[in-house]
Amino acid sequence: MVGPMITREPEFLPPPANAFASMGRPVIQACRDTGRALVMLLGAIANLPHVFSKRNRGDVVQQLWQVGLKSLGVVSVVALFTGMILALQVGLELRRYGQENNIGMLVCISMLREMGPFMTGLVIAASVGSAIAAQMGTMTVSEEIAALDVMGIDPLRYLMMPRLAALAIMMPLLTVYTNLLGILGGALVGLTQLGISYEAYFDNAFRYAENKDLYVGLFKAFLFGLIIVDVACYQGFTATEGAVGVGRATRRTVIISFLLILIIGYFVTRLFYQ
Repeated sequence: MVGPMITREPEFLPPPANAFASMGRPVIQACRDTGRALVMLLGAIANLPHVFSKRNRGDVVQQLWQVGLKSLGVVSVVALFTGMILALQVGLELRRYGQENNIGMLVCISMLREMGPFMTGLVIAASVGSAIAAQMGTMTVSEEIAALDVMGIDPLRYLMMPRLAALAIMMPLLTVYTNLLGILGGALVGLTQLGISYEAYFDNAFRYAENKDLYVGLFKAFLFGLIIVDVACYQGFTATEGAVGVGRATRRTVIISFLLILIIGYFVTRLFYQ
C-alpha cells in the first residue's frame, strides 16, 4: 500500500514582513540606479580631457548651441516674470509697513541665491533634459548604443561627455542672465506699481547683496547641470519597451531632475548659510 501523500504547505511571509519587503524593493532599486548613474557621471567626467579633440569638438559646439542659445527665449520669459512676481508680492506686503524701498534687496538676494539657479534648472530640465532622454532612449531601443559598443566607441565619450560639458558651461552663464533679467523685472514693477525709482531700487539691491550670494548661486547652477545630464542620459541608456519606454524615460527624467534640484538646492543653501 502506498502511504499517505505528504504535501508541503506554501511558505508565505507574514503580512508585516511582506509589507516591509514590498517597501524595501523600491529603495534597493533606487540605490542601485543611483550608483549606476554616479558611475556613468564619473565615466563622462573622466572623458572631459577629450572635449576639444577633433572628434568631439563639433558635438560640444552643437550642444552649446542647443542648451544655450535655443533656450534663451523660454529662460528670458521665466526670468523676467520671476523677478516681477517677487517684487510685486513682496512689495505689496512691505508697503503696509512703509518699507517698500527694500524690495530691491529682497529681489536681488533671492534671485542670486535661490530663484536664479532654481528657475534656470527647472527650465533646462524640462526642455533640454527631456530632449536628451528622448534622444538617448530612442538610440537605445533601436540598438544604436549597442552598435557603438560593437564598433569599439565609448557611448559615454561620444554621447554623454559633450552634453555634460555643454551643460556645465552654459548653466552658470544662463543663471547670470536669469539673475539680471529677474532684477530688471523687479525694478520695472517697483517703478510702475510701487513708485520706487530705479536709483533707489538698485542702490538698495547692490548695497546688501554679497559676492558670496552670486558664487553660491553659480555653484548650484553647475551642480544642477551635472544632475540634469546625468539623469537624462541614465534614463535614456536604460530605456526599454520601444516608444513606451522612451516616453517613460522622458517623464522620469523631468520628475527626478525636479526633485533633485529642489533637494540639492536646499542642502547647498544650508551648507553655506548655516
